[in-house]
Amino acid sequence: MTTRPTIDGLASGRPKLTWSARPKAIWGRHGSRVRRAMSVVLAGALALTFPAGASAQQLDQRVRKHLRERPDARVKVIVRVSPGARGFVRQLLAKYGATLRSEHAVIDGLTLDVTPRQAERLARHPNVLSVSEDAQVVGEQVTLPVNLQQTEGVVPYNTSAPGVPYEDGYGIGVAVIDSGIANRADLAGRIVAFRDFTSGVEQAVAPVDGYGHGTHVASIIAGSGALAGHAQAYQGVAGQVRLVGLRVLNSAGQGSTSGVVAAIQWAIANRSAYNIKVINLSLGHPVFEPAASDPMVQAVEAAVRVGITVVTSAGNYGVNPTTGMPGYAGISSPGNAPSAITVGALDTRATVSRADDRVAAYSSRGPSWFDGFAKPDLVAPGHRVVALADPTSTLYQTYPSFREPSPTTGVTDYLRLSGTSMAAPVVAGLVATMQQVDREMGYYGGLGLPRPYLTPNAIKAILQFTATDVKTDAGVSFDRLSQGAGAANARGALDVVRRINPAALPGAWWLTSGLTESSTFGGASVPWGKAMLWNQQLVWGDAIYRNHTAWASNIVWGENIVWGFNIVWGFNIVWGENIVWGENIVW
Repeated sequence: MTTRPTIDGLASGRPKLTWSARPKAIWGRHGSRVRRAMSVVLAGALALTFPAGASAQQLDQRVRKHLRERPDARVKVIVRVSPGARGFVRQLLAKYGATLRSEHAVIDGLTLDVTPRQAERLARHPNVLSVSEDAQVVGEQVTLPVNLQQTEGVVPYNTSAPGVPYEDGYGIGVAVIDSGIANRADLAGRIVAFRDFTSGVEQAVAPVDGYGHGTHVASIIAGSGALAGHAQAYQGVAGQVRLVGLRVLNSAGQGSTSGVVAAIQWAIANRSAYNIKVINLSLGHPVFEPAASDPMVQAVEAAVRVGITVVTSAGNYGVNPTTGMPGYAGISSPGNAPSAITVGALDTRATVSRADDRVAAYSSRGPSWFDGFAKPDLVAPGHRVVALADPTSTLYQTYPSFREPSPTTGVTDYLRLSGTSMAAPVVAGLVATMQQVDREMGYYGGLGLPRPYLTPNAIKAILQFTATDVKTDAGVSFDRLSQGAGAANARGALDVVRRINPAALPGAWWLTSGLTESSTFGGASVPWGKAMLWNQQLVWGDAIYRNHTAWASNIVWGENIVWGFNIVWGFNIVWGENIVWGENIVW
């Protein structure tokens, strides 16, 4: 008998996860056994009591819970409708007792005030595709208990970042959708636009960050380290990007799904004005429905379709905080978006060497809930990362022990934080440098001909292909549900970008010169993993060396496509070698 996972305490504060007891489940070495085992696990976990009526499948897990427990209490929901049907459905809102809060053209959605009973009636309408709670979102940083803390120095999180001065993301716009950005010396001149969505209405205001999370994230991406005397350990990955601050989390670090969707929509609409090529989302909420109906996931997919690379945090639900038992399927939304680059947290042990790197225990493991997508996509430094803080912010005031004074200047305006929130901006900064290099090459083959830019799918594939394997203390590789394709490798990724001709015909070889499939860290040569996780499959071989349809277009990552004969699909790698679930699993 299996006890169903539950999620409680979602009305306020950080979600409380109730860990479900179940027998050990071993995922076998063969693809069919993996799929059967996974179907059993998900079927057992999702055996929920649905309300009567054909609309049950249109309601997400939270709305169904409200319908069972408080059917006449008012809740905020996001209703997604058939393309072009928003106007028609808007006219019917009074009939269903709904009050319109806002609209989201990017996902054909409307945010409404309704009772769960009214939402269930509305879901019966043929033009309504899904009804989701306007769920609370929070930043994905952690306050670690003492037994998970390690006594170590400042993490040099950019030691694997590019070392050539011009690789600084110059001119690339990065939208940081978070708690805001404080306009301080380390980010001076880099914040080119700022909007506040916390009130439910877009407002153009001066840059501000009452919580402090967004400033830390932005500093990891682009901080100059000015207040620390420009010491490298206090600098960001891409110091010359153009930051666009989109504030969705309030001073308590809380926001709403509708606010995030509105911010993504703004970034899409203004991408040309600010050259927005990257969106960083170091926030999320537990997964309540499949990716195909999740409002945040669909907003992320819309951004990728127009050519924006979206980097998300994986979540910090990788371990039971009470027992220390690892759990799987803890990827949070929108980290379950197929086309997003979902990043887990790596503990570098404060060294340049990759030999002692480990996946942080709290980093969420895959697969994604409901869909079973192979996530995270890769891992990056996220443990005890030092970056800029606003001394007036909530995080700075609440956690004085996390303050990190600069040994050069003595300034204490830095915090050392941990979480996948810190890992995602490392990758976002790296993506910006990749796009800068791609743009500045500009011409190929000496012919003086313009070439198309690399697509988000191509960038994701390059990052995965060049990632390096992460091993446990016992010397065994972490499974793919923990490390994804491996640890992000800036040097390798940029080597590949420099040698790619995106104007090559679909399916044609697009490398312009040979590659050494390894990178050197701390004097040691480390081979690339050369693996790409395409949905639930592992792509081996020379897939990255040809301009396949998957890289040449912005189709949803993981969709069925016709691959070349030279690609070998893995059958027993994605889910790891005999992954053993502990006595407890997430959700």
